[in-house]
Amino acid sequence: MAKKTVASLQTSSKRLTKAIKMVKSPKTGAYTFVESVMAPEFVNEWLAKK
Repeated sequence: MAKKTVASLQTSSKRLTKAIKMVKSPKTGAYTFVESVMAPEFVNEWLAKK
């Protein structure tokens, strides 16, 4: 189960996107949030990765 939240960030020369993914821990079953800032073309690939 993943929750997708994407916010666009723009710096002086590069366009970046901050993606937040909700990941379930295999040990405890609790959910944690993983954040990453990357180029917009890599967001879907990052979200699909487990």
